[in-house]
Amino acid sequence: QVQLVESGGGSVQAGDSLRLSCAASGRTFRRYAMGWFRQAPGKEQEFVAYVSAVAWGVTTTNYADSVRGRFTISRDNDKNTVYLQMNSLKPGDTAVYYCAGNRYGTTLTPERRSDYDYWGQGTQVTVSS
Repeated sequence: QVQLVESGGGSVQAGDSLRLSCAASGRTFRRYAMGWFRQAPGKEQEFVAYVSAVAWGVTTTNYADSVRGRFTISRDNDKNTVYLQMNSLKPGDTAVYYCAGNRYGTTLTPERRSDYDYWGQGTQVTVSS
């Protein structure tokens, strides 16, 4: 069983940056694809970003249109951690952010919640104008 623990959330002003971290337990983190999702009050959970497992030295990333160019997902397999660097934050980015793990290492539908096997408890991000 893999445990995921998010951190790095907080309250910031529009235009500021935050970096979220998601630490994973276990020795198999490097095999997992990882994703970030978020849920704003009164809204459904939505996909934010995805990074595949490393294959032949390369990872694949994918982003929601709403964050592409502002957010960057990355992973450090030595630290069992995936990151979400969030720049130029907007009030619309306010949500609880969740990381998720896919045990197969890759997926063609990273935006689909059912493709992920493990979930963290979430970290709150609040962006004020």
